[in-house]
Amino acid sequence: MKKLLLLLTAILMIATSFYKKTNLEVNSKKPVSSKVEKNSGKATELSEAETLYHAIEFNNSNKLELDVFEKAILGFNNLKKAGKIDEESHLLTVCDFSLSSTQKRLWVIDLNDKKILFNSLVAHGKNTGEEFARKFSNTESSLQSSLGFYVTESTYNGSNGFSLKLHGMDKGFNDRALQRAIVMHGADYVSEDFIKSQRRIGRSWGCPAVPTALAKPIINTIKDKNVIFIYYPDQNYLSSSVWLNA
Repeated sequence: MKKLLLLLTAILMIATSFYKKTNLEVNSKKPVSSKVEKNSGKATELSEAETLYHAIEFNNSNKLELDVFEKAILGFNNLKKAGKIDEESHLLTVCDFSLSSTQKRLWVIDLNDKKILFNSLVAHGKNTGEEFARKFSNTESSLQSSLGFYVTESTYNGSNGFSLKLHGMDKGFNDRALQRAIVMHGADYVSEDFIKSQRRIGRSWGCPAVPTALAKPIINTIKDKNVIFIYYPDQNYLSSSVWLNA
């Protein structure tokens, strides 16, 4: 009888152990594998932009923040998918308006050659802020800069000299750029000399103005359907832009 009880106890222990192990395997399989697939997909997506970023030769230029670059690339790719720019387009201009206007906060990047073609000072609007940009608008006569993605158009000679028309692609944020005459142009107040006397560069009426000496070469490089991204960490814009949330 004692041997029979011991045998039954041993059988019960083995059966319980097998049930726990099987149950653990069943419970661990589904959620873990689906999570890994989802997260690994996201990681692969990000690593492509990150790999490109680390391959770019910034050399003596200021280094654009990775987070800003990732957003710029995301919008650039979505604009290309939507047919807003040519499939062979490989130039991307980024203005980081979270930085001081005394810093060279505009980059023209050749994504094919992985080089910085220009790294320049760039002005924000008079009513956007002093040294730092604070406020943005899509309204006429606001004298403020507008956030978001632009596609460059044709050039012309106007009151500010050689200028580049910009087509705002973010509805409600910069889509009135043409109406407001928001263009890229050169300006004497965008200079190191102005910084020395005023501790900031001068301000435009909302245009991304660049140094006079660089206006023509920059404009001739990026004209005719290339992307410009004007960035600022505005949560309303970042969560609303169709190009960042497509």
